[in-house]
Amino acid sequence: MSQMLDPAREFERQRPRLRGLAYRMLGSVADADDVLQDAYIRWHGAKDVREPAAWLTTAVTRLAIDRLRARTAEREAYVGPWLPEPWLDDASDRPDRRQDRADDLSVAFLLLLERLAPEERAALLLRDVFEIGYPALAATLDRTEAACRQLVHRARERVHAGRRRFTVTEDARRALLDRFLAAVRDGDEARVLALLAPDATLTSDGGGKAWAARNVIRGADKVARLFLRTTRKAPPTTEHRAAVINGEPAVVTWVDGRPFATLSVDIEDDRIAAIYRVMNPDKLGGMAIDARVA
Repeated sequence: MSQMLDPAREFERQRPRLRGLAYRMLGSVADADDVLQDAYIRWHGAKDVREPAAWLTTAVTRLAIDRLRARTAEREAYVGPWLPEPWLDDASDRPDRRQDRADDLSVAFLLLLERLAPEERAALLLRDVFEIGYPALAATLDRTEAACRQLVHRARERVHAGRRRFTVTEDARRALLDRFLAAVRDGDEARVLALLAPDATLTSDGGGKAWAARNVIRGADKVARLFLRTTRKAPPTTEHRAAVINGEPAVVTWVDGRPFATLSVDIEDDRIAAIYRVMNPDKLGGMAIDARVA
C-alpha cells in the first residue's frame, strides 16, 4: 500500500459504496457490516495496492460470495418466507436521490436477486448498479471478460423477466400506502379490496420468531381479510410511523415502544400488487434507536 495513503481514511471514504454492494449481495445489514469488518482487516494487511477502490470492491465481492455459499443450508432451514433485512434510508436524503436508487434497492429487486447464483448476482450488481467495466469485472471475479459478459447477460434475463413494468413516483406510492392503511384502520373491506390488485400477494417474514404466515398469501380477498383481522386484534399501543425503507416509502409498526414490523409495497396499475412485511425481531433491532424513522 502506498505510504502516502491513510488506510483508515481511505476505507471510510469507500465505506458507503462498499456497504451498499455488500447489502445488495446479501440482503442483510448485519451480514454486510460483518463483510466490511473482514475486508477492513484484510485492507490493513494489504501490500502495494495501486487502486484502492478496485482492491476493496474485489475483497468485498469475494467475501460476500463466500458468505452466500456458506449460508445455503441456513436459508433452507429458515422458517417461512425470507425477506431482506430492511435498509432504512436517511430521512435527509433528497427524494430524487432516493428514487434514483429505489429500483436497485427495492425489496422486489432484492428478491429477484435471490434467483441468481452468487457469481451471477455479483456480476449483475457490479456491472449494472455500480457501473464497473468488464476488464475490472473479470479481475474481480477471476474470470475472462467473455465469461463475465455471459454471466451478466444470463442474470439480466432472469431478473428482467420478473420485474414489474410500471414506475411509480414516491408521492404516489406514499399516498396509496396511506390510503390502504386508513382503509384497514377503518375496517372498510370494500375500500381495502379496491386498493389491492386481484392477484395481490402478502409475504410475511417472521423467521419462526414472530407470528407470521408460513406461506405467501395470494389473492386480494385473503390479503384483505388477514389485514382486517390482525388490525382488530392489535393492542392499543400500536403506532404506525412513516419511513423510507429500501429506497421506497414504507411504514414501521411499533408496539409498546418497540419496532414490531415493517411494511412496504409493490404497485402495478395504481393498485397494490405485493405487500412485504418483515416481523422477524432479529431484522428489526437496528430500528429501535434509529432517529431516522419519522
